[in-house]
Order: sequence, then structure tokens, then C-alpha cells
Amino acid sequence: MTQRLLGRSVAVLVAEGFEDLEFWVTVMRLREEGAEVTIVGEPAGSEFKGKTGLTAVSDVAAADVDADELDGIVVPGGWAPDKLRRYGAVTDLVRDMHGQGQVVGLICHGGLVGISAGIVEGSKATGSEGIKDDLVNAGAEWVDEPAFRDGPIVWGRVVADIPDFCRELVDALAK
Repeated sequence: MTQRLLGRSVAVLVAEGFEDLEFWVTVMRLREEGAEVTIVGEPAGSEFKGKTGLTAVSDVAAADVDADELDGIVVPGGWAPDKLRRYGAVTDLVRDMHGQGQVVGLICHGGLVGISAGIVEGSKATGSEGIKDDLVNAGAEWVDEPAFRDGPIVWGRVVADIPDFCRELVDALAK
């Protein structure tokens, strides 16, 4: 099997209440394709519990991550994005990645971090129906599709759409 993401480095954000499948399936899919995946959470070395009980440990804090050394960043959904958006280092990192044209993956409630980072205005967006108004009020155009790419942002709707999201994400990172 050809690993399309060999040599690529991707950060995946985590906080308490992350959506277990959106986090772990995406991490495993990226690793399967050969990407070096770094788990970013506040603070480094912390263990976080997902919505359904799976856990993840952060490798590093956002303040210690250099956007120049990454090819992409992913924000899984769940309740974690509402916590992550409160850290300036997280929103700065996402904003920097977007500003450099690097891939930013936002699935489900992950769009909340994109809103706080100021990167969604003028873009097509999707996610959980629960953040539709937030995205529209932030200047995004709501699109009810499983997954798609608009500029450097890869959007995914919900857990059921993880396969579509991962396909779009891998394709974006492979280019």
C-alpha cells in the first residue's frame, strides 16, 4: 500500500469531551497514510476523556507548536472545541496555519475554533447543525454536505461523515 502522507506532519487538537470517533478515526487514518501525527492539548502530557470514554494524551501544548513545521492541523468535534477556542495559543496556531495556506480540518463542532481564529468568514462551511447559526453569524456560507474543501479548510459535518472527511483531508494533505 502506498502511503500518500509520508513526510507530512499534522497536529490534531484535543481537550476534555472530544468526539471519540472524529478524533481517533482521523488520527489512525492519517497515521495509516504515513503522516507524523502530533496530539496538541493544554497542557502537554495531559490525559483527556472523550464523550464516550476513550482517552487521549497530549504530546505538546499549542504554544510549543510552530506552524512552519506542520502541513496541517485538525480540530475534531465534540465539546472540546468550545474549550480549545479559549486558548489564544490554539486560535493563533489555527490562524497561522490558515494564513500560510496549510490544511485546516474542521469537523462537527470543530468549526467553533475556526470561528474564534477568524478564518471562516467568506468560506463555505459545514459541521454539526448545532453550530450552523454560529458559522453563518461569523460570515460563512452554510452548506449541508458530508465533507468538502474550500481553500485550505477541509470541512466535515458529523460522525457519520468521517469517511468522507478523512478522504478529503488526506487528498488535501497529499497535494
